[in-house]
Amino acid sequence: MCGIVGMVGRGPVNQDIYDALLLLQHRGQDATGIATAEPSGVMHIQKKPGQVREAFRTRDMRSLLGNVGLGHVRYATKGTASAEEEAQPFYVNSPYGLILIHNGNLTNTRELTAEMEQRDRRHLNSSSDTELLLNVLANELQATTSPVDLDPDRIFEAVTRTHRRIEGAYAVISVIAGYGLLAFRDPFGIRPLVLGRRAGDDGRDEWVVASESLVLENADYELVRDVEPGEAVFITNDGDLYAKQCADDPKLLPCSFEYVYLARPDSIMNGVSVYESRLRMGEKLAATIAKHVPEGLIDVVMPIPDSARPAAMEVAKVLGIEYREGFYKNRYVGRTFIMPGQAVRKKSVRQKLNAMSSEFRGKNVLLIDDSIVRGTTSKQIVQMAYAAGAKTVTFASAAPPVRHPHVYGINMPSRLELVAHGRTIPEIAEELGCDHLVYQEVEDLRDAIIESAVGGASFTDLDMSCFDGRYVTGTVTDEYLSWVESVQTS
Repeated sequence: MCGIVGMVGRGPVNQDIYDALLLLQHRGQDATGIATAEPSGVMHIQKKPGQVREAFRTRDMRSLLGNVGLGHVRYATKGTASAEEEAQPFYVNSPYGLILIHNGNLTNTRELTAEMEQRDRRHLNSSSDTELLLNVLANELQATTSPVDLDPDRIFEAVTRTHRRIEGAYAVISVIAGYGLLAFRDPFGIRPLVLGRRAGDDGRDEWVVASESLVLENADYELVRDVEPGEAVFITNDGDLYAKQCADDPKLLPCSFEYVYLARPDSIMNGVSVYESRLRMGEKLAATIAKHVPEGLIDVVMPIPDSARPAAMEVAKVLGIEYREGFYKNRYVGRTFIMPGQAVRKKSVRQKLNAMSSEFRGKNVLLIDDSIVRGTTSKQIVQMAYAAGAKTVTFASAAPPVRHPHVYGINMPSRLELVAHGRTIPEIAEELGCDHLVYQEVEDLRDAIIESAVGGASFTDLDMSCFDGRYVTGTVTDEYLSWVESVQTS
């Protein structure tokens, strides 16, 4: 999971990209990068470790000249989180000069790495799958090159050929020096990408593509639509837009975890309101809680801030139980789930949350979280609730048990890390130390998301692989999962 944005403006885009990355900071915190291109084709890149506000200085921003550009906030799922050289964007000088960022995860990196060396004769300088993707695209653009200038048809042919070579989940933005900005999405639409437009000072259109719609709303862009699964969009330096379906058999199966946790609630993705979907998760979770928790055992409902708040509010409303805020969140500590390394996550939980004893003392408490992945955070939260004086603690997850690795761009690659893998719900409750544990049903989560579409859903199913073990691309094997785990632990 990363945050990406690309812009074609009538003037300099460096500040707008910076502002967009601040809005996408929740999607990645270990590195960030911005690249811009002047109409002449001269490109400028700045990439740094850490968060956006601390990474870029005035001198960095002044060097980012040009009316076309892209930006990235990184949450490492491939490569090494601490390796600065693996931060995006990546650049190759041939053909034309290409800069590329992406959100997602390729699942055939072993095969592609071998092809790079043996067939394409391209050198890779990192273990990042973004560098792999860039070189595949560069190779296919080279193959479509002719004596005439590059045109949209040749670009779209290169994307078609790229789709046929790579597997997994990917939303991609690339700048082609001297030509414009290219964006495309994997044939299953697993990772999100939206397109926006606004009128420039001279009356001509300015364009943006981004991971989430909140970027558009904040900068007064009109939300045009989502980039379709398998579709490529090319915007020239002058703002002319071309689009074409480049996949053989596209279908929309967006990642359910975007709606559970990753996206900000004020975004609309694939026509679905994230906030509304979380309210519906709470509504359906309340019915499951009523079935499994004895009546009268809950005095108050409390969210684990922030992403669980809408679900908790709806649980309290449906059950007719008082809603209270028992945890105070330190806004200056990042999201613990996306922090690299279990030790860092564990330390950050206590720094991030503080339990207010006045809200817990002598009460039977129902805690609502968006999900339970490794269990580290949940276990500490339960301990904090008891330490603050809770009489009993019931813990409920707005998502089903995470029993399977997520290999499409979220850092859940190992079954051994997942608290629900190989355990029954009572066994998980014992591990977390709570009195009762309730999970959302898989079908209820699916329905909650699909029913939250604005004006009717454009999809009938989602990628729910971490919950049900069904990998929608059809290319993820047990051997691959075992290999990923072996690489993670080596």
